[in-house]
Amino acid sequence: MSADLVWELIKNNSSYIVKRSGVQFSSEANNLLNLNTFKYSGLANPKSVAITPAARGVRVTLTKAKKGQFPAKVANSTVINKSRRQTAKSVANLIARSHYRPDLRAAALARASAVISVQKPKKAASQKAVKGIRAQKAAAKLA
Repeated sequence: MSADLVWELIKNNSSYIVKRSGVQFSSEANNLLNLNTFKYSGLANPKSVAITPAARGVRVTLTKAKKGQFPAKVANSTVINKSRRQTAKSVANLIARSHYRPDLRAAALARASAVISVQKPKKAASQKAVKGIRAQKAAAKLA
């Protein structure tokens, strides 16, 4: 089936649609921005890109249009475990420079950056020293 026909069938009736405050989102696997649009749909488009967190780094999964009849061979997955800048360059090379889906380059870079930010350990907030007599007395009562 053509991608346009598949999109017309699933755009309003899909189990992945999430409607919140007048906007339709999609929770399907290969949707980079989680928007319910044809451009980002992983179900309607024969070629799609998915960026997910891996144990270390980012997993980039590219689906191949020609292998649609063979589910085991349809996805090509690569784990990128580099710094933020090198990961961004690798993702851009995988997508845009190989002429895979150049229109998804910016969204893929944004998703990869967000995944890396989530994986980064958070700094522990240091406690500020209490100043003043009243603040010291209040801290002594709590301790």
